[in-house]
Amino acid sequence: MMLNLRTIPKPLEGEFPPYAIMYMKLIPDDGRVLEHLMQNFYDVKELIYNLPAQMLYHRYAEGKWSIKETLVHIIDDERIFAYRALRFARNEQNNLIGFDQDSYVTYSEADGRNLDNIFEEYYFVRMSTIALFNGLPEDSFMRIGRGTGTANNASVRALAYHIAGHEQHHINLIKERYIPAWKHGSPCN
Repeated sequence: MMLNLRTIPKPLEGEFPPYAIMYMKLIPDDGRVLEHLMQNFYDVKELIYNLPAQMLYHRYAEGKWSIKETLVHIIDDERIFAYRALRFARNEQNNLIGFDQDSYVTYSEADGRNLDNIFEEYYFVRMSTIALFNGLPEDSFMRIGRGTGTANNASVRALAYHIAGHEQHHINLIKERYIPAWKHGSPCN
């Protein structure tokens, strides 16, 4: 376990796409985003392992992902945004294309995976993400990378907060929509 995690100041408006404000708001403004990522992995694991096994396949509404699919989506998104952070930190000048999250979920076949296997991948991706941000040169955090269209430009530090906030967003949805719907016998199983 990494004991000396750096602090990364929270990004300012203009360092991330407008849609990402919903993720930025979910993370404290204390610079301890890497500590948050470390602790949140364990909190998420505890939450999920305390759910009934059948609930992992539950969808709170028609067309929504199952909890297993949501977990694999969090992993995929983290891997992609950490890769973007690496590219931007290394001053990549080529635009990055987006990804189709729904297609990724479909082809992940997450519902067929063992939960232990999902959390093993989650753990190693998370540790890799933390190691990446913990080891980047200080001056790289303010570099702005380009996505397709200027609406997707982001600083390296904003991507760390995006990863943390995106995960928190989905965990909040599990707590607020999946668990209550399951308890009330929602038919979208």
